[in-house]
Amino acid sequence: MMKVLGIFGSPRRGGNTDILLEEALRGAEKEGAKVERLYLTDFNITPCIECHGCDQTGKCVILDDMQRIYPKLLESNIIILASPIFFYGVTGYTKALIDRSQALWAKKYLLKNPSSKIKRRGFFISVGATKGEKLFNGAILTVKYFFDTFDAEYGGELVFRGIEGKGDILNHPEALQQAFETGRRLVLGMKEGQSHLKKGGIR
Repeated sequence: MMKVLGIFGSPRRGGNTDILLEEALRGAEKEGAKVERLYLTDFNITPCIECHGCDQTGKCVILDDMQRIYPKLLESNIIILASPIFFYGVTGYTKALIDRSQALWAKKYLLKNPSSKIKRRGFFISVGATKGEKLFNGAILTVKYFFDTFDAEYGGELVFRGIEGKGDILNHPEALQQAFETGRRLVLGMKEGQSHLKKGGIR
């Protein structure tokens, strides 16, 4: 069965990115996927301390809740990461998760040991309060390289500008529909072995 992991990166429960991610996961469930929800606020993730302890083993030496997350990343076919924009980047909760993927990077690039043979795809959902042209650029690049550490092909992003108040995205039903359809297409695309999403990837 197709496994989909939804990662909620906002510190605000029930906010705009949470709502959009829930719609995407609902779409994935409609196509028969098994969905797991991971709220980063429920986990104690220490930021990477740059100790290089993972260089020789591909395993992080910090024994905190991130150890529970690594297997979830590696066992999922589709990972949908959702984070609002904080200072033109992802939230601190999300960045801690991403930085701790250094262990997966070491395993892949230093030890030449790919994460697994599972075909994976990653997708990013984000909302920002302002309307700057480059509002999402930094976050998208960061997320692309996060997915690359565990061999998840970047499938694209769904982003919305000018959304700030909690729940304001509910005033944009077209956005909710786009998120729902994204979840469906991600699962269908993996099932059919072809892309149903906009072209994307590591550059």
